[in-house]
Amino acid sequence: MTEKEKAAKGLLYDANYDKELINHRIACKRLCHKLNISDPTDIDYQREIFPQIVGNVGKDFFVTTPFNCDYGYNTFIGDNFYCNHNLIILDCAKVSIGNHVFIAPNCCISTAGHPLDYVQRNQGLEFAFPITIEDNVWIGANVTILPGVTIGKNSVIGAGSVVSRDIPPNSVAVGAPCRRIKAVPVSI
Repeated sequence: MTEKEKAAKGLLYDANYDKELINHRIACKRLCHKLNISDPTDIDYQREIFPQIVGNVGKDFFVTTPFNCDYGYNTFIGDNFYCNHNLIILDCAKVSIGNHVFIAPNCCISTAGHPLDYVQRNQGLEFAFPITIEDNVWIGANVTILPGVTIGKNSVIGAGSVVSRDIPPNSVAVGAPCRRIKAVPVSI
């Protein structure tokens, strides 16, 4: 089994020294670099480059640079997506982002984690668990989303939160660790 296959299965895999994964990250970083040095007024060019980075992106998306991710091909984004400056997606496992998702500045979506055992860490081993962000989610500034989390539809994640467990649909959730504090108000 390749290291990429191990990562996809949620097993410990060699993220630091496997040549195939290193080459995939380099290719992705080159595309991110092209996007990030583009003229901020050249929206057509940015709309041309971004779909080359991610596995899929729907219609009507806007990415405010800088944007960075590890592999790109594990990130799937729906329609009407917006992210502000400095979104980082460590997509060692699948990242699914629904329709009408808005992400504020300085957020990190990280499917990657490291073993507590320092011997395994020193061998370059890590694990990756998928992250799902469902439709109509707003993520506030400086939010970190950790491996294996699902954020339910119509939810709002407050600024500065660390999302380490699932958030149910229709939630306003905040804190470190992030937790539901109330239901999203329904408008008529």
